[in-house]
Amino acid sequence: MAAAGGTGWVKVSATAIAIATVAISATAAIAAGSFFNQKARRLASRIRELETSLAAALEKSASERRGRTKAQQALRKALTQQSSDGSKQAAASAYPMAPIGTVRSCFSTRNGTPRQPLLVPLARACLVFDPGRVPKEALEGVVEYSHCWILYVFHLNTDLDKLWREPSRSKFKAKVRVPRLKGCKMGVLATRSPHRPCPIGLTVAKVEALDGHALLLSGVDLVDGTPVLDIKPYLPYSDSIQGATVPNWVKLDSMLAVASVNFSADFSSSLSNCWMQAAKQSLYASQDEFQDLIKELLSWDIRSLSQRNHPHNVSMENESHDVARLEDIGDEESCQTLTEKPASSSLDDKLLSLLQLHTVEE
Repeated sequence: MAAAGGTGWVKVSATAIAIATVAISATAAIAAGSFFNQKARRLASRIRELETSLAAALEKSASERRGRTKAQQALRKALTQQSSDGSKQAAASAYPMAPIGTVRSCFSTRNGTPRQPLLVPLARACLVFDPGRVPKEALEGVVEYSHCWILYVFHLNTDLDKLWREPSRSKFKAKVRVPRLKGCKMGVLATRSPHRPCPIGLTVAKVEALDGHALLLSGVDLVDGTPVLDIKPYLPYSDSIQGATVPNWVKLDSMLAVASVNFSADFSSSLSNCWMQAAKQSLYASQDEFQDLIKELLSWDIRSLSQRNHPHNVSMENESHDVARLEDIGDEESCQTLTEKPASSSLDDKLLSLLQLHTVEE
């Protein structure tokens, strides 16, 4: 009996322990579930508080933005109405703009700079952005585009000061002579003349590479030192307009093209001597590449009508420009034109001057 009783006691004790274990586990599970439920409720409450706070902050920001917009509109209106001579000069100050970068171009003067972009594929420039206005992050993705638009200022126009400060005395010309019209005049806003009511230029260039804050471009028609206001990516689907038309006179490229460019026998040696001094400052990798630039550049006759009619100091082998020796380059009125050199100036001298023209100063 005792043995049997002992066995029963052992069985009862094991059962009691099992029941107690289950009870403890259930209690712990209930406690854990309650804890996590409370934590979830606290997190949900915190999320609702943050969402409410964010909504309030967004509304405050939107309200402030609406207030700034109204204030800016009121300021522009007041400045427009406020003018001493009726010319509304004060309105200009309502649109403050500053250059975001400067061009380091292969063209050191406007004399000889191509009239339009992409005419001279080897024409290079380096657009250096102002780090204080353009952080590196702003340039991310630029090199993924093949071309970009560039908005800039015609900073070398001789009438800038008067045009902006004294418009009535700027002698602004409403019509300019157009090379393709053989010197006939056209309304300035129907041309790409740099002498405009507001001297802002628009050009397109090929994007070659990006190095920090420097964007390397090619096919440019920009002079060294040009202030840049903005760049925008070229978008073929919207910027290239199918079926767009232009006046017939714009299509007359043949009258400005030069069939061939010839160099004198001594040109290569003269260029070599000059290249030894200029190579380190040049945007070009070799003397041959630079000579190709000169040839591309001189393949477009950019003289004015008067200089084409009286080419007494420019070596031309026929009037149709089938074979031409066009060297040092100049500017007249709205056109960039060939500068007339003394008759004693040799071709080598002119081309050496052109080498300096296409070399970037440090």
